Amino acid sequence: MTESATLLMAQRGRELRAQGKDIIDLSLGEPDQDPPAFAIEAARTALDENKWNKYPPVMGYADVRAAIAHKFKRDNGLDYAPEQVMVSTGAKQAIMNVVISLVGPGDEVLIPAPFWVSYEAQVRFTGATPVLVSSTLEEDYKPPIERIAAAITPRTRLLIFSSPCNPSGSVLTQSELEELAAAVLKWPDLLVISDEIYEHIVFDGQHGSIGTIPGMAARTITVNGLSKAFALTGWRVGYIGAPLEVVQAANKVQGQFTSGANGIAQRVAKACVEADPSVIAGLRNVFKRRRDLVLKGLEKIPGWACNIPQGAFYVLPDVSRSFKGAITNSAELSMYLLDHAGVSLVEGDSFGAPGTVRISYATSDALLTEALDRIAKAIAALG
Repeated sequence: MTESATLLMAQRGRELRAQGKDIIDLSLGEPDQDPPAFAIEAARTALDENKWNKYPPVMGYADVRAAIAHKFKRDNGLDYAPEQVMVSTGAKQAIMNVVISLVGPGDEVLIPAPFWVSYEAQVRFTGATPVLVSSTLEEDYKPPIERIAAAITPRTRLLIFSSPCNPSGSVLTQSELEELAAAVLKWPDLLVISDEIYEHIVFDGQHGSIGTIPGMAARTITVNGLSKAFALTGWRVGYIGAPLEVVQAANKVQGQFTSGANGIAQRVAKACVEADPSVIAGLRNVFKRRRDLVLKGLEKIPGWACNIPQGAFYVLPDVSRSFKGAITNSAELSMYLLDHAGVSLVEGDSFGAPGTVRISYATSDALLTEALDRIAKAIAALG
């Protein structure tokens, strides 16, 4: 198993800062905003109640799962009973539970590229074979559905994707989701993990859930969590809604690895999913402004090309024209920019997008502006 590219770059940035270096971190997908005040108040209330200190149920507290089920219905049009909901220590663990539950040696898992770095590693951990379906900048980093359909074989057991997508920010339209569902439904043993952690950060149009499409409720595991929309990355709460037998299997896995998610954090989760989504609507406007700022800054870097992301808080520019001399790939370019510009990015190869770098704009306008200026100067120095 390889180390996560995003966490590796973040760690290197921390090490350089500890040495006194001025490093701007654009590697982690971590909002710089504070969590909503009501979320922090929910934690204080839970502590004062002094009754959430024992082992929580492996699947999560019953009232928390009921609140999540209601959120799925209210926000996404998904019908999950509370017993079809499970709470985990972050969306990453939620996905890992499902992958371990569903696939193993001899199975294939389709992963449209670019993809979140952990998908491929998690599949390889089980002994299953990840099948990567590529896309290009010109395709808005969305593999055509016919390309995905052509990659399905009798050994394909699982399809994993995120929309909005980490790392590209691309968003699948409703018609694209329907086309994808039609391809999946032709194969009776094929299930889907739909990672919807960025659902509240869509700039144009609306977020859609593939599980709402007729026939897909029994095929879809919907993943979400608190990290992105509520800026609660450190509280580590994720959850799934899924067919009952999948939740029961994931419950076994989690029970043997970590047991239930932190009790106080679950009380915070309940407050967050019960809140009206309008309380975090301003977040979308902040990230759209930052997206536009970054895209304008990238225009000043010769040879770099980018699509216009419709969601999340990342851009994935093609930087291959900057591969010169000793720099032959995006990993080497990322290290060059870390050492010579003091900017931490993530190479695109780990996301299934060779020749690109991922830039997170989940930080302040001032830092983004400074980082882009530094990058432009460092690239110009390459000649």
